[in-house]
Amino acid sequence: MYLVENPVLQRELLVNLRMFRSFVLLFFYQAMLAAVVYFAWPQQTRLEANAEAAKGLVDMFFLGQYILASLMAPSFAAGAVTGEKERKTYEMLLASPLKPAAIVLGKLLASLAHLAILIFASLPIVMLCLPLGGVSLYEVLAAYLGLTLSVITFGMISVACSSYFQRTAASLVASYLLILPLALLGVLSWRAFAGEGEVRLLLTLIVLPGISAAICFALFANTAARLLHPPDVGSEGKEVVDLEQEAQEVVGLVIQRDQFPDKLFAPPKRVDLLDDHANPVYDKEVHSEIFSQGTLMLRLVIQVSMILAIPIMAVCLFMFSNQAPWYIAYVVTFNMLVGPVFSAGSVTSERERQTLDLLLCTTITPWQILWGKLIAGLRVSSVLTMFLVWPVLLACLMVPFYWKNMPQVGAYFLIILLTCATTAVLALFMSVLFTKTSVSLM
Repeated sequence: MYLVENPVLQRELLVNLRMFRSFVLLFFYQAMLAAVVYFAWPQQTRLEANAEAAKGLVDMFFLGQYILASLMAPSFAAGAVTGEKERKTYEMLLASPLKPAAIVLGKLLASLAHLAILIFASLPIVMLCLPLGGVSLYEVLAAYLGLTLSVITFGMISVACSSYFQRTAASLVASYLLILPLALLGVLSWRAFAGEGEVRLLLTLIVLPGISAAICFALFANTAARLLHPPDVGSEGKEVVDLEQEAQEVVGLVIQRDQFPDKLFAPPKRVDLLDDHANPVYDKEVHSEIFSQGTLMLRLVIQVSMILAIPIMAVCLFMFSNQAPWYIAYVVTFNMLVGPVFSAGSVTSERERQTLDLLLCTTITPWQILWGKLIAGLRVSSVLTMFLVWPVLLACLMVPFYWKNMPQVGAYFLIILLTCATTAVLALFMSVLFTKTSVSLM
């Protein structure tokens, strides 16, 4: 029931692994790793006297693979349960004879099976680096063990987030917010013990399995308990949220929809007629719920992103100001992960709701449709990203000594704005190409 005769696992594996995009993704994954090895390959003609170049090559390979796998794990697992809710099959799945633990295990293994194939398919590439010396086979196996445990942990986090929300976009954003700091911690820990192979081996074989097991077992039990006694069944799992009552009872961050800057990403519901010559697509996208569930998910995204950014902000901007570019890199990474969520479903959601043909039959031009959806998604992602950027400007304005750095700060702002625009346009382009939001997000 759990592994051999698990219908959830069998169905997901048959559907996912036989799709054409699986082979395309495998090709691009291997191509990216091969490019990392090619550009990091040492240029010395003799390496036996100094193995540091070979060690750096292997480190670069595993860091590249770790980052790719960490970013891809939520895209595979974050829609495990929310996909059932969106397809309106969630209650039928819960009513089946399957145990909740079997459902969770099947969803987890099915979502990570393709990623496991990608990881182990990279073994021939890393084997090219071993003859250079400096790295033993045991270190490589330990690195793969650590990578596998990290991916399983990130997948379990994504499945747990998927059980709490009704939409894949909300689950994906929450997963990235939780996984990004853990991935950064893993990268920094790997780099900190670059010259101590024994310490790396002990941490990978002793510390990491314990931490991973604790997180996975806790989240697995919690997710199975939620499926056993689901709080979101009835009316196909949808909840009606009274915005006025929510604003009165909310604790912590309060979003005032009619005030600046809240109205930039969560404007109030329209109660009057639409102006002449206005773009109805843009107006509809801006005034609709971003994640459903009222402002809960939006408040969660803002608070979690700020809480996670505070330690990095304190270290990079105030304790060691010469490390400020690393904080900008964190903000850019945040937008690269979260930004596409708001635009990747712009057109695919119309296809999934079977309203795209109706939209194309209206008098609205394709330019108005795409422009309205692009600006609406870009508006939300840019405002959420700028919440992380204002401390940089505040740090420069409050300290006169830093006024001379204003040109560099302006360049940082320009890089972040270009990143916001690029992620939004690319996500919208993928939404036009593909038919499913999950594929477009990936």
